[in-house]
Amino acid sequence: MKSLIRKLMARGEYKLGHKLSGEEQLRRQVTAMYGLLANLMGSDKLVMRAGKLDALQLMRSERLEERVLALKKIVLEDPTLNTVPQPEEIPDTLAEIEEALADILARRTVEESLEKKIAERMEERHQEYLRELRMEVLREEKGPDNPFTLKKYAELEKLEQRKLSTSISEYLRPEHLAEVVGQEQAIKALFAKIASPYPQHVILYGPPGVGKTTVARLILEAARNLRYTPFGSDAQFVEVDGATLRWDPRDVTNPLLGSVHDPIYQGAKRDLADGAVPEPKLGLVTEAHGGILFIDEIGELDLMLQNKLLKVLEDKRVRFDSSYYDASDPNVPMYIKKLFEEGAPADFILIGATTRDPSEINPALRSRCAEVFFQPLSRTDIQSIVSNAVQRLGAELEPGVAEMISEYTIEGRKATSLLADCYGVALQRYEAGNQSENPPIITQADWEDVIQSSRLVPYVTVQADHSAEVGKILGLGVSGFLGSVLEIEAIAFPSKAKGRGALRFNETAGSMAKDSVFNAASVVRLLTGKEISDYDLHVNVVGGANLDGPSAGLAMVLALISAVEGIPLRQDIAVTGEISLQGKVKPVGGIQEKIYGAMQAQVKRVLVPQENKREIPRVLHGIEIIPVAHVQDAWELVFAAPEPAAAARLEDQPSPLARRQAIHRLTS
Repeated sequence: MKSLIRKLMARGEYKLGHKLSGEEQLRRQVTAMYGLLANLMGSDKLVMRAGKLDALQLMRSERLEERVLALKKIVLEDPTLNTVPQPEEIPDTLAEIEEALADILARRTVEESLEKKIAERMEERHQEYLRELRMEVLREEKGPDNPFTLKKYAELEKLEQRKLSTSISEYLRPEHLAEVVGQEQAIKALFAKIASPYPQHVILYGPPGVGKTTVARLILEAARNLRYTPFGSDAQFVEVDGATLRWDPRDVTNPLLGSVHDPIYQGAKRDLADGAVPEPKLGLVTEAHGGILFIDEIGELDLMLQNKLLKVLEDKRVRFDSSYYDASDPNVPMYIKKLFEEGAPADFILIGATTRDPSEINPALRSRCAEVFFQPLSRTDIQSIVSNAVQRLGAELEPGVAEMISEYTIEGRKATSLLADCYGVALQRYEAGNQSENPPIITQADWEDVIQSSRLVPYVTVQADHSAEVGKILGLGVSGFLGSVLEIEAIAFPSKAKGRGALRFNETAGSMAKDSVFNAASVVRLLTGKEISDYDLHVNVVGGANLDGPSAGLAMVLALISAVEGIPLRQDIAVTGEISLQGKVKPVGGIQEKIYGAMQAQVKRVLVPQENKREIPRVLHGIEIIPVAHVQDAWELVFAAPEPAAAARLEDQPSPLARRQAIHRLTS
């Protein structure tokens, strides 16, 4: 910096190549320094500073010493300097002034550089602020949309205008509880639990397509209009499928209960993201506040999520927590602070529906809920649904079509779907030229077309009849909430070697059914007195059905006795019950479902264990239920009756076994 000063002074003040005297050289050096100060500060500012430092007269003096003193005052900015340097002190004083002047020049250079950078940065910030201000004005005037987003919006609006007709299931869905078919008892029970001053949480059991969701929705609509229920006119019916409620165990997302949105990793509104404020996202339980939360297939809900839901049912609130939440942060909005400190309201009634058996549902959930069972639909119910639906379609049915549809489904939803298929075929024929039908008539031929095109098979493949067969009997099974009729058959051959007979059974029916066969063989020996080992016996469950339980024991005993004795069995009777080694008929499960399956197969009489008598439905149409306690009580009912004249002589027989043997002789 000193060399720079010397160069600046030498550039205009020294005469190159000409030797100056010592005083003249010092004078010109002082003049150069004044010139440098004038360039740095400006002439006016230099004069003003000299005046403030009481150096103006000294600066204009003819004496070199006084001018040096004035220069020293100005450069060092010290008005107290009053000692005029001696001529011999001038070089040292100028050297000191040169040092100070170098510092000033260096500081000025740095300050100018900083001021330049600051000015540039301020200009950038100013331009950025102007851009943001301009965008804000544009958003206020035009919103956040641009030509691309507006084009997408126009495409969505165009898609919204392109609509098909309402689906057949929605169009034919019952609009009033009186229109629901086949569920009178379930409707009465559910109405008592929901449309009450103290409504209860409920789990609905039943097969698919019988109206569980529809009934729950209609009962809420009815409860809104009752003055003694807590449901308001705006009570929500929030419906969700439990199989689709996936969630993150870390609670990053939970559509059912709600979760906390982390602004750093998940993004958030700008005002929240800038302040790193977490935002709770409310779930379906809060949306259903004051109404009903309906979870279909609740048995498919994750077990941990079920436990979290139980906690919400108890507290009637949802609690939120986040490590990013700071209660003392003044940037936290009031609603977020309220959600973190008090939670979100979740006072609702839970209605869960499932097709699973009650034993498969979480016991903790069952203990907090009342339970209502929906019955499977009978053929008569399906026919009523079809008849009501065809009236709403504005068509007519040819006699017999409703009965034929009822043979192929037990679901109301499926029945209306099949009817819609037939209606479509009838409309094609109507539009093809045969418009004399007014309204269109759905014929049996239309139904046959639907059967062939959809490759439908009857729901019930086993049908009871009035015949009698040796070694064959109808048993009853149950799967879920649906019962079915099973054909169990047995055949007996004398063994080639006495005492070396074999017993065969199809393994696909299951290990428990196999045990029932061995138990039945022992009971047959006990009751008939014949050695089973003298026969080759083969027991078969037609169709290879898996019998998950011992309830086929009674049917197998009767089939084996019929095969060994050659006595035919009636084919319009179905039996169920576990058999003990003493021939007693023990209780089994699923009595109501099995009776339903027997009704579907046109069975006229069903034999059930005596201990299951309380489970027999009160109202039965077209079927007789007879409780039995022992095999001897059953065989007199299932063996084919002899001629009336011969039957009178059976009354004289001393025991049931003797009467059975007499029946055998008469029917041989």
